[in-house]
Amino acid sequence: MRPSSSRSDGAGPPPPPLLAGLTAGPDVDALLDDTALLRAMLDVESALAGALADCGLAPRSVADALEEACERPDRLDLSGLVEGTASAGNPVVPLVSAIGTAVPPDARTWVHYGATSQDVLDTALMLLVSRCHATLDAAFRTAGDAAASLALTHRDTLAVARTLGQQASPTTFGLVAAGWLSQLDTARARWALVAGDLPVQLGGAVGTRAAYGTQGEAVAAALASRLELTTRSPWHTDRQPILDVAAALGAAVVACGKVATDVLLLAQTELGEVAEASGGGSSAMPHKQNPVSAVLVSAAARRGPALVGSLFGSAVHEQQRATGAWHAEWEPLRDLLRLALGAAQRTADLLEGLQVFPDRMREHLRGGGAVVMAESVATRLLPSLGRAQAQYLVAQAARSRDFEAALRADPYVLDALGDSGISDALDPRQWLGTSGELVDAAVARHQRLGAP
Repeated sequence: MRPSSSRSDGAGPPPPPLLAGLTAGPDVDALLDDTALLRAMLDVESALAGALADCGLAPRSVADALEEACERPDRLDLSGLVEGTASAGNPVVPLVSAIGTAVPPDARTWVHYGATSQDVLDTALMLLVSRCHATLDAAFRTAGDAAASLALTHRDTLAVARTLGQQASPTTFGLVAAGWLSQLDTARARWALVAGDLPVQLGGAVGTRAAYGTQGEAVAAALASRLELTTRSPWHTDRQPILDVAAALGAAVVACGKVATDVLLLAQTELGEVAEASGGGSSAMPHKQNPVSAVLVSAAARRGPALVGSLFGSAVHEQQRATGAWHAEWEPLRDLLRLALGAAQRTADLLEGLQVFPDRMREHLRGGGAVVMAESVATRLLPSLGRAQAQYLVAQAARSRDFEAALRADPYVLDALGDSGISDALDPRQWLGTSGELVDAAVARHQRLGAP
C-alpha cells in the first residue's frame, strides 16, 4: 500500500496541522488563530466608531451602521483579505476597504476615521492578550493548587537534595513542591499585573491624533472603555507594552519549565521518585512509559526565550513609525501566547496527576550514606574547632568507606560532639532547617493570591 500524502491540488480538505497539538489545544487555538485576530480587528473598528459617536464627532446612526457591519463578518467581502494583506504589508488596509463597501455611503467617511493601521493592529493584539488572560490565569491557578496540595501532603517527606547534579543534603519533597508553587505563583502574579494594564493604541498617522482636534484624549478613553483596555499616550515606537507582555509570558513558560525539568529528572528509571499519571509509549520499546507532558513543557521552555528575544530584538523603532520592526512582532507575540497557554495547561495536568513515591526518596537518602550529612557535622564542629579544622576532619572522614565510623573514631570529633552529638548530626530530620515553615509560607501566599 502506498503511503497517503497531503493534497496539493486544492481538492479535498487540507490535512490537519500535525504538530499543533503538541504545543496547545483547540481551546487555545480559538483564542489566537486568524479568525480570532480578525474578530479583534473588527471589534477595534467597531469600538472606534462608537467612541467617535460617544465624543460627538460622528453621528450615532453612522456609528450604529459601522458597528453592525463589524459584528457580522459574514456580510463582509473578505475574499481578497490574504492577497490584500500581502500587498499592503498589513491586514488592516484590506479590512478597512471591506468594511467600507459593506456600510451605507454616508457612513464610509467614518470608517477607520483618524486611525492608522498600526492603531488597529496593535490594539487588536492587546485584545487577544486580554482575551487569553482568563485561560492562562486559570491554568496557573490549577497548577498552583496542585503544587500546594503536593507541598502539604509531603511537607515532612524526606528526600535528598541535589546540587550540580550530585547528592547534597537532606530536604523534603514538600519543599521541592513549594519551590514549584512559589515560581508558578510569582509568574501568575506578574502576568496579572501586565494583563490588567493593556493599553489601546490610538495616535493616527504620526501619533498626534490630529484628526480628532482637541478630542483626541476623549476618543482614546472612550475606545479603551468600550474594549475594556487602558489608555496611554500613543506608543507607535514605544514598545514597552509589547515588552511587558513578552517578559511576563517568558517568565510563565520558565516557571512551567522548572516543574517539567525536575519531574523529568526525578522520573528517570534510576530514581523513580515521581511519575506522570499516564505516560506515552515508545515506537520501538514496548516497556516504556515516557513522561510526555514534562517533555513537551520542557520543549516549550526551550522555545520561549527565542520568542521573547525576537520581541525584544524588534523593540527599537525608528522615528514616528518603524520600517519592519513593528511587522516583526505580530507572529512571535501570538506564538509566545500559544506556547505559554499550552505549557501552563500541561503543567496543571502534570501536577494534578503526579505520582510520588516517598519510599524511593528515603531509599536514595539512605543509599547516599551518612556522608550526605557532612554539612551538618561540619557546622556542629565549628564552635569548637573552627572552620578550617572542622572542614578538614569532615573531608577526611568523607573519604573513608564508612563516614559514620570514621567520625566516631576521630578523637577530635568525638571530643567536640560526643557520641550522642554525632548521632544527632547524622539524623536527617534534624538538618531540615525551616523547611516546614517555608512550605507553610508558600502555601499561605498561594491561598492569599486566591481566585481572580
